[in-house]
Amino acid sequence: MRHQVTLIPGDGIGPEISAAMREVVEATGVGIDWHVQQAGAKVMDEEGTPLPERVLDSVRETGTAIKGPVTTPVGSGFRSVNVALRRAFDLYACVRPCTSMPGDGSRYEDVDLVIVRENTEDLYAGIEFEQGSDGAHSIMETVASAGAGTIKPDSAISLKPISVSGSERIVRYAFDYARANGRHKVTAVHKANIMKCTDGLFLHTAQRVAEDYPDIAFDAKIVDATCMGLVQNPNDFDVLVLPNLYGDIVSDLCAGLVGGLGLAPGANIGANQAIFEATHGSAPDIAGKDLANPTAMILSAAMMLDHLGEGQAAARIRAAVRSTLQAGDQVTADIRRQLTGSADGAVGTRAYGAAVASAVSALA
Repeated sequence: MRHQVTLIPGDGIGPEISAAMREVVEATGVGIDWHVQQAGAKVMDEEGTPLPERVLDSVRETGTAIKGPVTTPVGSGFRSVNVALRRAFDLYACVRPCTSMPGDGSRYEDVDLVIVRENTEDLYAGIEFEQGSDGAHSIMETVASAGAGTIKPDSAISLKPISVSGSERIVRYAFDYARANGRHKVTAVHKANIMKCTDGLFLHTAQRVAEDYPDIAFDAKIVDATCMGLVQNPNDFDVLVLPNLYGDIVSDLCAGLVGGLGLAPGANIGANQAIFEATHGSAPDIAGKDLANPTAMILSAAMMLDHLGEGQAAARIRAAVRSTLQAGDQVTADIRRQLTGSADGAVGTRAYGAAVASAVSALA
């Protein structure tokens, strides 16, 4: 059986790490027809949009995509391509495994947890009103007339919608993921002590859903206490399920427990489409220099193969990455530095990808 997959290389270091990923996946022998589509800053310059309709059509047709990093301007310019893709296909579940790896440079050695982040609601829904706009003034008037408080007249405003249906969907996903992957506990993360309506709704929904999964332990923690607990003892956690904003922050925190975003894979899952991606940025300062570490992209491809029902191939990729990192003689400078204290002897993106691909072939 051949699988149809949309490949969005991205920009910056995206094309380089995508090429390394593709070599590793092809070494598994799994049949994949790659539908390559360009998106991002360069496409914005050429076509007036960073996400042309042809990209959406391809993902809609294949149902599965893997994406390199895409540059998102800070404070101005086009909105995030990542957010646009999540909205276009209702990719409601962002899944980020965080697992210790050889040479990750972390003070921890045995981290193994999964972040499940709601992807469509909360402050990231993007319902915002600029300072001085009619919409902002209307909300100020509504808040004042309801006796709910006073908003300073020079404020910009973002809304934080959290629904029962959205909360139930993501919490059930977290429990189903735990059940399917031999996980034992789900922790719902919230700030319901302060935001009693929105986060309170999320918490109460999670508590209700947990009753349907008596085989999986459940607890709930306030987000700030969760962050402290994660850095004190990450082994206290297994699967964490969070609203969008907290999930964004905590997933990066957890990536820091295992060496950073360069080793952190990710997936965005919906009912009909799934997009897998390296979770780090496009690093334009090293683009084209054969310096980037493609591990996150390669591990994201392993998640993709799991999704496609190619679990054995996915396991071979993970084992090959681990053995290549452990050997330490064919790794990029960031890993080499953690293993030996010096970048001397490091190899580039292409050579590291080839080494992992060779290790995959050897495990056949």
